[in-house]
Amino acid sequence: MKRAFVFPGQGAQVIGMGKDLAEAYPAAAAVFEEVDAALGEKLSALIWDGDIADLTLTANAQPALMATSLAAFRAMEAEGFGIDKAAFVAGHSLGEYSALAAAGALSVSDAARLLRLRGRAMQEAVPVGVGAMAALLGLDLAGAEAVAAEAAQGEVCEAANDNDPAQVVVSGNKAAVERAVEIAKAKGAKRALLLPVSAPFHCALMAPAAEAMRAALGDVEIRAPAVPVVANVVAEAVSDPDEIRRLLVEQVTGRVRWRESVLWMAGQGVQEMVEIGAGKALSGMIRRIDRSVAVSAVNGPADVAALASA
Repeated sequence: MKRAFVFPGQGAQVIGMGKDLAEAYPAAAAVFEEVDAALGEKLSALIWDGDIADLTLTANAQPALMATSLAAFRAMEAEGFGIDKAAFVAGHSLGEYSALAAAGALSVSDAARLLRLRGRAMQEAVPVGVGAMAALLGLDLAGAEAVAAEAAQGEVCEAANDNDPAQVVVSGNKAAVERAVEIAKAKGAKRALLLPVSAPFHCALMAPAAEAMRAALGDVEIRAPAVPVVANVVAEAVSDPDEIRRLLVEQVTGRVRWRESVLWMAGQGVQEMVEIGAGKALSGMIRRIDRSVAVSAVNGPADVAALASA
């Protein structure tokens, strides 16, 4: 069976994630130790026993989710289910860094440091309260783009996450996004709601963060991945390290083309997608995008065992 490994993005974080994996697999525990050392702090203590408000801070959530995904992946490797079992890897926003680390293009330490910087840069790019994001449910991409264009009125309002056929997230200036919510409701959206996020990700307002990532990525070694990574901003596979570097910069302001990425992988013959890390958000999206693709999620030791024995 042709398979892809996919890695979740922000919003999946929960206190205690990955702890059972670290207790069951030394290789998983080593990931958390490596991330702690790279950041010079015990992020693992926050992940396992901290306060959810602190974990949800962008600068913490991003490296924490990557650490949890890589811990799950190392547990899979320990059971003989490694990168050689995948034709492609992909990740949702920050999950692309997890995908690159799993495929050997980035070290776990570099991924942790880059995500800590990325989280801080994205938070600092726009003062708190100036930006917002909203989920438009029941509208496709074209419908959401029309809503965003009407709502902008000289401000930034863009379709930022094309998650599945009926879920698009818009991002931009708070007033414009609030207008988008009302316009979407008038245009027949099933629901339109502001999201509890601290910054307007994946839109033009993130330009300062993109420049910060351009500088940071310029100093990091990126190797050719063991299997191609399906990049968010082009929704197709890339393997060239220079192209990966360029697309990671573009990703900060660019759209997360998740729906198209899933369809592209299915079009390449992928029959199963394994979500690796916290939560099952991507699994739900994949089912709504293409019901012919089998999905499974690896959150804990029982999931690892089930995957290895299947």
